[in-house]
Amino acid sequence: MRRFVVTVIASLDGFGAGPGGDVLALPFDEGFDVYARDRMRAAGTLLAGRATFEEFRSYWPPVADDPAQDELQREISRLHATLEKVVVSDSLALAPGETWAETTRVVPRAAAADTVRELTGGDGGDVLAFGSFSTWNPLLVAGLVDELHVMVGPALLGAGVPLLASDVRVPLRLLEARRLPDSSLVLHRYDARGDR
Repeated sequence: MRRFVVTVIASLDGFGAGPGGDVLALPFDEGFDVYARDRMRAAGTLLAGRATFEEFRSYWPPVADDPAQDELQREISRLHATLEKVVVSDSLALAPGETWAETTRVVPRAAAADTVRELTGGDGGDVLAFGSFSTWNPLLVAGLVDELHVMVGPALLGAGVPLLASDVRVPLRLLEARRLPDSSLVLHRYDARGDR
Protein backbone atom coordinates (compact mmCIF):
# COMPACT_ATOMS: atom_id res chain seq x y z
CA MET A 1 0.00 0.00 0.00
CA ARG A 2 1.20 3.50 -0.86
CA ARG A 3 0.52 6.72 1.02
CA PHE A 4 -1.02 9.82 -0.52
CA VAL A 5 0.93 12.76 0.92
CA VAL A 6 0.02 16.41 0.31
CA THR A 7 2.81 18.93 0.93
CA VAL A 8 2.09 22.66 1.05
CA ILE A 9 3.63 25.87 2.26
CA ALA A 10 1.36 28.31 4.06
CA SER A 11 1.35 31.73 5.63
CA LEU A 12 0.76 32.02 9.35
CA ASP A 13 -2.84 33.07 8.66
CA GLY A 14 -3.59 29.91 6.67
CA PHE A 15 -3.20 30.88 3.02
CA GLY A 16 -1.52 28.58 0.49
CA ALA A 17 -1.14 31.41 -2.04
CA GLY A 18 -1.62 35.16 -2.04
CA PRO A 19 -4.36 37.15 -3.76
CA GLY A 20 -4.92 36.03 -7.32
CA GLY A 21 -3.18 32.72 -6.60
CA ASP A 22 0.25 34.38 -6.25
CA VAL A 23 2.44 31.61 -4.77
CA LEU A 24 5.47 33.91 -4.71
CA ALA A 25 3.80 35.81 -1.86
CA LEU A 26 4.60 32.82 0.37
CA PRO A 27 7.70 32.75 2.59
CA PHE A 28 9.81 30.25 0.61
CA ASP A 29 13.39 29.57 1.60
CA GLU A 30 15.92 26.82 0.91
CA GLY A 31 14.38 24.68 3.66
CA PHE A 32 11.31 24.28 1.47
CA ASP A 33 13.42 23.08 -1.48
CA VAL A 34 15.32 20.56 0.65
CA TYR A 35 12.08 19.19 2.08
CA ALA A 36 10.43 19.07 -1.37
CA ARG A 37 13.43 17.18 -2.75
CA ASP A 38 13.31 14.67 0.10
CA ARG A 39 9.58 14.11 -0.40
CA MET A 40 10.15 13.62 -4.12
CA ARG A 41 12.89 11.07 -3.43
CA ALA A 42 10.31 9.07 -1.41
CA ALA A 43 7.62 9.40 -4.09
CA GLY A 44 6.66 7.18 -6.99
CA THR A 45 3.96 9.44 -8.43
CA LEU A 46 3.27 13.17 -8.50
CA LEU A 47 -0.42 14.15 -8.53
CA ALA A 48 -1.30 17.64 -9.77
CA GLY A 49 -4.02 19.77 -11.25
CA ARG A 50 -3.58 21.31 -14.65
CA ALA A 51 -2.37 24.75 -13.51
CA THR A 52 0.31 23.35 -11.18
CA PHE A 53 1.43 20.81 -13.78
CA GLU A 54 1.77 23.50 -16.43
CA GLU A 55 3.68 25.81 -14.06
CA PHE A 56 6.08 23.00 -13.19
CA ARG A 57 6.43 21.93 -16.84
CA SER A 58 7.26 25.48 -17.95
CA TYR A 59 9.83 26.02 -15.17
CA TRP A 60 11.64 22.79 -14.25
CA PRO A 61 12.85 21.05 -17.46
CA PRO A 62 15.76 23.40 -18.35
CA VAL A 63 16.96 23.61 -14.73
CA ALA A 64 18.53 20.11 -14.84
CA ASP A 65 21.28 21.20 -17.24
CA ASP A 66 21.67 24.81 -16.15
CA PRO A 67 25.16 25.33 -14.63
CA ALA A 68 23.92 28.53 -12.97
CA GLN A 69 21.56 26.46 -10.78
CA ASP A 70 22.78 24.69 -7.64
CA GLU A 71 22.75 20.90 -7.38
CA LEU A 72 19.60 20.91 -5.21
CA GLN A 73 17.60 22.64 -7.95
CA ARG A 74 19.07 20.42 -10.67
CA GLU A 75 18.11 17.30 -8.70
CA ILE A 76 14.54 18.54 -8.21
CA SER A 77 14.37 19.13 -11.96
CA ARG A 78 15.58 15.59 -12.71
CA LEU A 79 13.07 14.13 -10.25
CA HIS A 80 10.24 16.06 -11.91
CA ALA A 81 11.30 14.68 -15.27
CA THR A 82 11.48 11.04 -14.25
CA LEU A 83 8.66 10.58 -11.75
CA GLU A 84 5.29 9.32 -12.96
CA LYS A 85 2.84 12.22 -13.10
CA VAL A 86 -0.94 12.05 -12.90
CA VAL A 87 -2.73 15.26 -13.87
CA VAL A 88 -6.36 15.76 -12.88
CA SER A 89 -7.94 17.81 -15.65
CA ASP A 90 -10.96 17.86 -17.90
CA SER A 91 -9.19 19.98 -20.52
CA LEU A 92 -5.49 19.06 -20.72
CA ALA A 93 -4.38 17.01 -23.71
CA LEU A 94 -0.75 16.01 -24.22
CA ALA A 95 0.61 15.19 -27.64
CA PRO A 96 3.39 12.62 -28.07
CA GLY A 97 6.76 14.31 -27.87
CA GLU A 98 5.63 17.16 -25.62
CA THR A 99 7.66 17.79 -22.49
CA TRP A 100 6.94 15.09 -19.87
CA ALA A 101 4.30 13.44 -22.11
CA GLU A 102 5.94 10.04 -21.75
CA THR A 103 5.74 10.15 -17.93
CA THR A 104 2.31 11.79 -17.60
CA ARG A 105 -1.22 10.44 -17.50
CA VAL A 106 -4.23 12.76 -17.58
CA VAL A 107 -7.43 11.74 -15.80
CA PRO A 108 -10.75 13.63 -15.66
CA ARG A 109 -11.87 15.24 -12.38
CA ALA A 110 -14.68 12.72 -12.04
CA ALA A 111 -12.07 9.93 -11.94
CA ALA A 112 -9.71 11.59 -9.43
CA ALA A 113 -10.89 9.69 -6.34
CA ASP A 114 -10.86 6.30 -8.09
CA THR A 115 -7.41 7.07 -9.51
CA VAL A 116 -6.05 7.87 -6.04
CA ARG A 117 -7.54 4.63 -4.70
CA GLU A 118 -5.92 2.73 -7.57
CA LEU A 119 -2.54 4.41 -7.01
CA THR A 120 -2.50 3.96 -3.23
CA GLY A 121 -3.69 0.36 -3.53
CA GLY A 122 -0.51 -0.59 -5.36
CA ASP A 123 3.15 -0.82 -4.46
CA GLY A 124 5.85 1.82 -4.76
CA GLY A 125 6.76 5.21 -3.41
CA ASP A 126 4.34 7.78 -2.07
CA VAL A 127 1.76 9.52 -4.19
CA LEU A 128 2.72 13.16 -3.68
CA ALA A 129 0.94 16.45 -4.35
CA PHE A 130 2.34 19.99 -4.19
CA GLY A 131 0.04 22.98 -4.53
CA SER A 132 -2.98 21.95 -6.62
CA PHE A 133 -5.47 23.00 -3.93
CA SER A 134 -8.57 22.52 -6.07
CA THR A 135 -7.36 18.99 -6.86
CA TRP A 136 -6.44 17.70 -3.41
CA ASN A 137 -9.06 19.58 -1.33
CA PRO A 138 -11.94 17.28 -2.43
CA LEU A 139 -9.70 14.24 -1.97
CA LEU A 140 -8.89 15.36 1.59
CA VAL A 141 -12.57 15.88 2.39
CA ALA A 142 -13.28 12.41 0.96
CA GLY A 143 -10.73 10.86 3.34
CA LEU A 144 -8.25 9.84 0.64
CA VAL A 145 -5.23 11.87 1.82
CA ASP A 146 -3.05 9.92 4.25
CA GLU A 147 -0.75 12.73 5.41
CA LEU A 148 -0.91 16.50 5.14
CA HIS A 149 2.45 18.27 5.49
CA VAL A 150 2.06 22.01 6.07
CA MET A 151 5.17 24.19 6.19
CA VAL A 152 4.14 27.41 7.95
CA GLY A 153 6.30 30.43 7.28
CA PRO A 154 6.72 33.88 8.82
CA ALA A 155 4.24 35.90 6.80
CA LEU A 156 0.69 37.17 7.22
CA LEU A 157 -0.97 37.63 3.82
CA GLY A 158 -4.38 38.85 4.93
CA ALA A 159 -6.03 37.39 1.85
CA GLY A 160 -5.45 34.75 -0.79
CA VAL A 161 -6.13 31.08 -1.41
CA PRO A 162 -7.07 29.27 1.83
CA LEU A 163 -5.60 25.86 2.56
CA LEU A 164 -9.10 24.39 2.61
CA ALA A 165 -11.79 25.88 0.40
CA SER A 166 -14.64 23.95 2.00
CA ASP A 167 -17.01 24.39 4.91
CA VAL A 168 -16.55 20.72 5.84
CA ARG A 169 -14.59 20.08 9.03
CA VAL A 170 -11.59 17.81 8.41
CA PRO A 171 -10.16 16.24 11.59
CA LEU A 172 -6.37 15.90 11.69
CA ARG A 173 -3.98 14.22 14.11
CA LEU A 174 -0.60 15.85 14.68
CA LEU A 175 2.29 13.48 13.99
CA GLU A 176 5.17 15.94 14.17
CA ALA A 177 5.99 19.63 14.52
CA ARG A 178 9.50 20.94 14.00
CA ARG A 179 11.49 23.76 12.48
CA LEU A 180 13.18 22.74 9.25
CA PRO A 181 16.99 22.90 9.44
CA ASP A 182 18.47 26.26 8.38
CA SER A 183 14.97 27.53 7.63
CA SER A 184 12.29 29.82 9.01
CA LEU A 185 9.62 27.26 8.10
CA VAL A 186 7.92 25.10 10.72
CA LEU A 187 6.72 21.72 9.48
CA HIS A 188 3.39 20.43 10.78
CA ARG A 189 2.88 16.83 9.71
CA TYR A 190 -0.64 15.46 10.18
CA ASP A 191 -2.42 12.15 9.85
CA ALA A 192 -5.14 13.41 7.52
CA ARG A 193 -7.44 10.51 8.19
CA GLY A 194 -7.97 11.97 11.68
CA ASP A 195 -10.66 10.11 13.61
CA ARG A 196 -12.27 8.58 10.49
